[in-house]
Amino acid sequence: MYINSYIDTRGADVCEPLSFTQVIVKGIALGGGLFVPKVLPRLSLEEILGLARLPYHERAALLYRHFGVDMPFEQIRSLMHQAYADNFDTPDITPVRTVGDDIHVLELWHGPTLAFKDMALQCMPLFFSAALSALHEGGTSAAPYPPEVSGSSVDTPGKTPEGPTCISKEALENTASRRGETPRSADAREYLILVATSGDTGTAALAGFSHSNYTNIIVFYPQGGVSELQLRQMLSYSGSNVGVFGLRGNFDSCQHAVKGAFADVDFNHQLIQDYGIALSSANSINWGRLLPQIVYYVSAYAQMVANGQLKAGVELDVCVPTGNFGNILAAYYAAQIGTPIGRLLCASNTNRVLSDFINTGTYDITDRAFVLTPSPSMDILVSSNLERQLFELNGRDPVRIRKWMTDLATTKRFSVDRDTFAAMRRTFVADWASADESLATIKAVYESYGYLLDPHTAVGWQVAERLRGSNPVLLAATAHWSKFGADVYRGLAGLKAASPLPDELACLTGVELDTYIAKNYASAAAVPPSITALAEVDIQSAKVIGSGSGDVERCILDWLAQRRP
Repeated sequence: MYINSYIDTRGADVCEPLSFTQVIVKGIALGGGLFVPKVLPRLSLEEILGLARLPYHERAALLYRHFGVDMPFEQIRSLMHQAYADNFDTPDITPVRTVGDDIHVLELWHGPTLAFKDMALQCMPLFFSAALSALHEGGTSAAPYPPEVSGSSVDTPGKTPEGPTCISKEALENTASRRGETPRSADAREYLILVATSGDTGTAALAGFSHSNYTNIIVFYPQGGVSELQLRQMLSYSGSNVGVFGLRGNFDSCQHAVKGAFADVDFNHQLIQDYGIALSSANSINWGRLLPQIVYYVSAYAQMVANGQLKAGVELDVCVPTGNFGNILAAYYAAQIGTPIGRLLCASNTNRVLSDFINTGTYDITDRAFVLTPSPSMDILVSSNLERQLFELNGRDPVRIRKWMTDLATTKRFSVDRDTFAAMRRTFVADWASADESLATIKAVYESYGYLLDPHTAVGWQVAERLRGSNPVLLAATAHWSKFGADVYRGLAGLKAASPLPDELACLTGVELDTYIAKNYASAAAVPPSITALAEVDIQSAKVIGSGSGDVERCILDWLAQRRP
């Protein structure tokens, strides 16, 4: 069995090669870097097209085997069958619908929380739990420095001319011993998944992890920065291993506070010593989140050819509305392993830092205001997964990645070198749509084609229309319209963003407004049962804390203390 290993974008992790199951548990590398596979597989066109003959879960299992996941193939198949089953409302899992002239919509919202995050977070928790179960059954802790993977065909990372790209296990343990510390997660009996969310990730992570073995989950969201229905969805999950808290501030401050908890050595040591708990992540910084997303782009190409929507071998451009860059990065990796994908169209909303970066090569948030928009899952200024993309584009040089990420942390800006910028421009193009433009797009697409977009996908549609070339376009539809009913109504009614709703609608709950839309717009699908079930959730019960890392850490410790018998 071929087993792949993983390296760190900043070159600061331990020298022993880590496998997929070790990386999924660890989440983020020492020093803040992100894990990527040492070797990317390469599939032939025939292998890709052959996926269309299989159900979705079998496609996913085969692609995981190509990526060298360190589990028996039958176990991978079993976990995938659990991940993609009747928890989705269609056996196609990710249907591709042709809407308009050569725009094909990849519907990624058929899972239990009606957002594309389900594609990863119905899958990742199963593999996470399987990895932890194997460690517990073997009588070992979930150690952060696992033994070398037997049978790996990948060499251990070494050194670059610029200096060491990894820290030895012995050096780390000696340093920890001198400081009286236990290395992070060395004695963990359980894990605590920390999630910073702009809306959909939190709900999908709760759906995936709330019943997992050896796992607890706490979700932090920006107060006022998620839709009412997103908040209802998060608060609908309860249990001794689940916590949901609002933070005063925007998503970037929320994400920064959570990352600060991961980076605080003393805090992590306290969790181990007092509770036997280590931290891990369900955000897209975890490779376990990204790999399932690669699957659906490869699968979509195969399915489109089988459906007659595309000729075999013809390049397909992919447009992705994105804020944290994970979804579009997955499309990039799908192209790298052999899928005939041409250009990647990066669609931003008013918080257009990604669009500006792709067009200039400079990432600059020094004087950039954070704007709340009708597409809140894209309201992000610090895009975590861009680090992986730059690592791939710059020849996998961790030295430059460290410099750029340090510059961003200290000066709030960095500029890439000429070669990296040229590599980026060979694949990526970018544009953005304003809030009013996205709402107008909802109305235009509905009136022209009878198809109802959510505000995020509307941003993507607008950008796809502007940037499209001669290739057909696959547009990633990231959420069901019912999650954002107020802004969908504004779009359909021709109102501007942030305009007050009519008095007779302003008093309705989100569920009631969705029901109104479904009744009054003939082509709108019925409101999903998972949405109507949220009517009884008490959103006034939400607990809100400050926005600093210290606030997050105190919240976690208080939550854990309350769980003690």
